[in-house]
Amino acid sequence: MHIASIGIDLGKTTFHLVALGERNKVLVRKKFSRAQLLAYTANLPSSLIGLEACAGAHFMGAALREQGHEVRLIPAQFVKPYRKSNKNDFIDAESIAEAVTKENMRFVQIKTQEQLDVQAMHRVRDRLVQRRTALINEIRGFLLERGITFAAQPIYLRKNLPTVIEDAEQNLSPRLRWLLQRMWQEWKQVEIDIRAMTDEIERISQENALCRRLRQIPGFGPLVSTATVAAIGNGAAFRRGRDFAAWVGVVPRQYSTGASRSCSASANVATSICVAC
Repeated sequence: MHIASIGIDLGKTTFHLVALGERNKVLVRKKFSRAQLLAYTANLPSSLIGLEACAGAHFMGAALREQGHEVRLIPAQFVKPYRKSNKNDFIDAESIAEAVTKENMRFVQIKTQEQLDVQAMHRVRDRLVQRRTALINEIRGFLLERGITFAAQPIYLRKNLPTVIEDAEQNLSPRLRWLLQRMWQEWKQVEIDIRAMTDEIERISQENALCRRLRQIPGFGPLVSTATVAAIGNGAAFRRGRDFAAWVGVVPRQYSTGASRSCSASANVATSICVAC
């Protein structure tokens, strides 16, 4: 049995595998748990394996690569055209197995543990910043109902909120003072957590060589440089800076019948990013 390609449809606990031979003939169609899948692939000869780029794909891709397989991650939108009928897990796996063999297919690089760690830190920091904004707006709303307003910048509220809570002449009930006190403590803790995340990201940007090179570009600081490296690694997935610019979104998508010759400063900046990486 000569396997030309393998497609695996990933799930949380179950995984569907389809192996194709010559002329895309289905040779294997099996359903596994995670442990069963890795045990099965460990006994296969080195094969071309395709996975959709989704949650858990980087872990599974790295594990299969350690077994000696050639692993390629495919964005889900590029797999969809190869699905021939109604959608189910085995059909998805067969579509992946067919798509992974295409030479002109665009693939996703498997991220390292360090890249995944940095991305996780950015996600947590973003959530904390959103939580802080929501908390500030909630405090403002409670105070506005009592006729107390502050200037737009959060610094004014942070500076004067303790005084307002303790001021007996303010139109605040004891219960609201109790509530605002706890919200103020929550705000201070969120600020501490955000600062801890920001400091760690700053340290990473100073230690990582790619981040240091990116920070030479005007406008690139610790947050942007670490987020860029975590997302694209060394930038090898992009043939030129304009491709990266389109991926980021600073260059509009093309919906024309002819080739576009337009250029922009954003594309030039993206070229500098790819060169720096």
